[in-house]
Amino acid sequence: MKSFIEYSSDSDFSIHNIPFGVCVFNKEFIACATRIGDIVIDLATLYDLGYFEEITEMDDNVFEAYTINEFIELGKPITNKVREKIQQLLLEDSLLSKDERTITDCFYNLDEIQMMMPLHIPNYTDFYSSIQHATNVGMMFRDPANALLPNWKHLPVGYHGRASSIVLSGIDIIRPCGQIKLPDADKPIFSASKQLDFELEMAFVVNKNTDLGDRISVAEAEDAIFGMMIFNDWSARDIQSWEYVPLGPFLGKNFGSSISPWIVTLEALKPFKTESPKQEPEVLDYLKFEGEKNYDINLEVYLKPENSEENLISQSNYKFMYWNMFQQLAHHTVGGCNVEVGDVYASGTISGEDEKSYGSMLELSWKGTKPLQLKNGVERKFIEDGDTITMKAWSEKDGIRVGFGEVSGKILPAVLPQ
Repeated sequence: MKSFIEYSSDSDFSIHNIPFGVCVFNKEFIACATRIGDIVIDLATLYDLGYFEEITEMDDNVFEAYTINEFIELGKPITNKVREKIQQLLLEDSLLSKDERTITDCFYNLDEIQMMMPLHIPNYTDFYSSIQHATNVGMMFRDPANALLPNWKHLPVGYHGRASSIVLSGIDIIRPCGQIKLPDADKPIFSASKQLDFELEMAFVVNKNTDLGDRISVAEAEDAIFGMMIFNDWSARDIQSWEYVPLGPFLGKNFGSSISPWIVTLEALKPFKTESPKQEPEVLDYLKFEGEKNYDINLEVYLKPENSEENLISQSNYKFMYWNMFQQLAHHTVGGCNVEVGDVYASGTISGEDEKSYGSMLELSWKGTKPLQLKNGVERKFIEDGDTITMKAWSEKDGIRVGFGEVSGKILPAVLPQ
């Protein structure tokens, strides 16, 4: 496929992608959008001009909305038609390519738009599905010879997180405060976190509502997942390590998570499906699957101190995930938990076997014992105030590139109570 819109060969937003998001256009109105290269397309106006008339199931202009929830709730049979129609419209010599009025009315440069949170997120779940990350953490905090807990290879471990503190890329994160217990202390103190961290993750969003008691099987999960985004699950390691036993993360996690603004469909990622790691011992029947269920998605993390240059500190890949997203959703619902349109499910920290592919500062600096050396000569054990963390993700194969853009966030100083 070749588009009449020109873009660079390394653009994340090729004609093979067609992601979905929400924008403010010219500071005047908000609508759902897609992107090709550096051009953002107002889908609401494109609908009003009749370009989706042949998709008869779309009775209303669902693009006149502040989120894509209503659109993705239409389901894959319709949303796939819409995406394919947009691809056809963007081809060379298409009807749209000759329609100067519509191009003028619907096409915007990046400096003419502002990205918005693309979803209303009713619920958020974070998994713990990278075997290398779980092993690394187990080695640091437990017996290195038994790094994985007995249940880890039998089920996708997860917990329910805080949906209200998920923010869009570019939103600053305030350093959290809470209880921490210093190594040689007898009791905790109240303090700003001294071990602020990122977690390199991907996340998926579901497109349907289910009733309490319903299940989504591994085989059904692909139809229930609209697409994916990059996810930075910020973590306060010192707060987390004091509070998480016996129940789990709370203040160490709920102060903020960041997502990238464009949702990339599973259909766009089909060329990049790949084999999953072998799961041993054999999983229970409800978690068994056939075919390729992992995705080859390249991941990078950059750390930029304030008033200094950017440092590439991690290069990983989503294909390292031991538990795939379809198993995650099947396990999440096997007990009868209902899901809602817009629910977000994060993968958990993604780490590879190479120490340069670790997905958190906790691992990269090995709990602070091996500080990272940055280009400006300073060291980092954890994230300092003024640091900006940027994550990028893309897939590339046989001349086809589909990417997610980036998710970025800057850390601001803690606000201590008076």
